[in-house]
Amino acid sequence: MTELFRLARALRSGCEDPRVRFAHRLRVGIAVAVLILILSFLE
Repeated sequence: MTELFRLARALRSGCEDPRVRFAHRLRVGIAVAVLILILSFLE
């Protein structure tokens, strides 16, 4: 569990601009969704 928190902290965007922060969160969300999709196809 601590590894997940460490990974989440590393993926955080420190930028104050809301547009950049949203784009960063969108990219991370899409990457996680693709990873889940790939893992679901492997089963």
